[in-house]
Amino acid sequence: MTRTWKKALLVGAAVLMLATVVAARAKAAPGDLVNTRMTNIAMMGGMFGDGDALIEAEGASCSSCGGSDCGCDKLFGLIAPSDHCFDCFISPISNPLFFEDPRTLTEVRFIFVQHNLPGTAGGSLGGDAQYFALQIRAALTDRLSFIANKDGFIVLNTDALADEEGFADVAAGLKYNLWWDLEKQSIWSAGFTYEIDLGDHDVLQGKGDGEIHLFLSGARTIFCNSHWMTGTGFRLPTDRNARSSMWYWSNHIDHEIFPSVYGLLELNWFHWMGSGDGTSFGTTGFEGGDLFNLGSSGVSGNDIVTGAIGLRHKHSDALVMGVGFEFPLTDRRDILDNRIYADAIWRY
Repeated sequence: MTRTWKKALLVGAAVLMLATVVAARAKAAPGDLVNTRMTNIAMMGGMFGDGDALIEAEGASCSSCGGSDCGCDKLFGLIAPSDHCFDCFISPISNPLFFEDPRTLTEVRFIFVQHNLPGTAGGSLGGDAQYFALQIRAALTDRLSFIANKDGFIVLNTDALADEEGFADVAAGLKYNLWWDLEKQSIWSAGFTYEIDLGDHDVLQGKGDGEIHLFLSGARTIFCNSHWMTGTGFRLPTDRNARSSMWYWSNHIDHEIFPSVYGLLELNWFHWMGSGDGTSFGTTGFEGGDLFNLGSSGVSGNDIVTGAIGLRHKHSDALVMGVGFEFPLTDRRDILDNRIYADAIWRY
């Protein structure tokens, strides 16, 4: 695909997203969203307690439910507070570059990943890699948010290659809240990102001509103090010789095991829909999961399923920290032996 067509596709997607926002605004007067949410809160209050008290608690500050429409001062005149209608949800920790929290959030998230590579499976590299990144999300309206979910620095220590370090590719895009139900604590969002090949070749980045990621994510309260989150999407390279294409489905369940401490269980299914031609990094028969796209030949039809366990501590609505451990559940593991995660989220 030529660069002209790539730019046209990106502009078209952005226009479609913004047109949806304008149409939604045209159907409702400003403030209707907040009024609707406050009505739903009142209904919840009628079922579980004093509705007026619940509304008063939710509306007591600018970080209340429907925060981006509550008249608060925006950061830099542009960035709105996070939507705090779903503060009981806990963000996932594995598949961090693609498993997107469906909420409209303003946050920065520091991520550290210790990625261990198997020595023989699939003829892969062996050794380990460390990944340091800072994700940024910014609520632009009550439904639309900007997301920058891939950047950072990679340190690669392998048996097959010399030890290297360098920058990762960069990806950013938009996320739009399609639907929510306050009473059932359920929310669904969709979005896209575009990954630019700005990374260093020495750390298995920067090959190809970009990659488009289309995704759908949702969350719902399922039991008392338990929540389910799911996300699915497609990774579509603009140069299908240089990169492989993939579909994934990620699921997350959390439960508050102690006050402000949540246990996590997650499951990720990665399915490679198409192979590259193997010339980007000279690899065949195995692929790179989420952080790497090797453009390997002979991977079409391959599947990898991973599981993850973890803990999150919700210090406050503004600060959440977590740790996790991910491991393959299938015999095929490509370049994933296991992973250790640590992250910290500051949320406005």
